[in-house]
Amino acid sequence: MERFLGNYSPYLYAILRIVAGLMFAMHGSQKLFGWPGDGNTVELFSMMGLAGIIEFVGGLMIALGLFASWAAFIASGQMAVAFFMAHLPQGWNPLLNQGELALLYCFLFLYIASRGAGIWSVDGARHTDARDSATMHRRYS
Repeated sequence: MERFLGNYSPYLYAILRIVAGLMFAMHGSQKLFGWPGDGNTVELFSMMGLAGIIEFVGGLMIALGLFASWAAFIASGQMAVAFFMAHLPQGWNPLLNQGELALLYCFLFLYIASRGAGIWSVDGARHTDARDSATMHRRYS
């Protein structure tokens, strides 16, 4: 499989980054705008309001690949805090305390923070000189 899918690795990573960023942004839009969902919103100047802002803005930045490493690092930290504050007190097992999604986002965003935006990103488009293009090609090939 690696020989076949490995050729598409940069593109599959970009799709993963875009989809994860958009899904994360939708969690924020639920909190801030009540969409998608039942229309209920959270208080903007609260912990959940701050979480909604990080999720919405950070998710869009990750999806667009705009300062994606920084946005993903902050989002990863937010998900770690969410797991330890909201889920862990209900038990240690993420499958039983409903913290599985928080842990997955935490480690996915930590990976994105370490790897960077990659192709199909604003960050990638800003690095267009020959030296940076060669570096990006080696890094994402």
